[in-house]
Amino acid sequence: MDVKEAVRTAKEYIVDLFDGEDIDFVGLEEVMFDDESVQWLITIGFSRPWDRPKTLSAALREEPLRRSYKGIRINDSDGKTVSVKDRVLTGASGY
Repeated sequence: MDVKEAVRTAKEYIVDLFDGEDIDFVGLEEVMFDDESVQWLITIGFSRPWDRPKTLSAALREEPLRRSYKGIRINDSDGKTVSVKDRVLTGASGY
């Protein structure tokens, strides 16, 4: 599987997994290939309804929209998702 296919698989998996939670702004944050485990390590970010500003004044101040980040491991050989974990983007790999 190439990187584009892995990312597409991860995004589709997240959209399906969180179906019914009204997620939006789904996007790629990080991607890397782990040679040792032969897995794609992909971070997908998205927003949920409770991440939106709660008040008009917050919206007018254009406060940044909070996002959730999920680290997804995908087997390169069969394209199956191995795990989905919460991710905190700190610059260090947390898969």
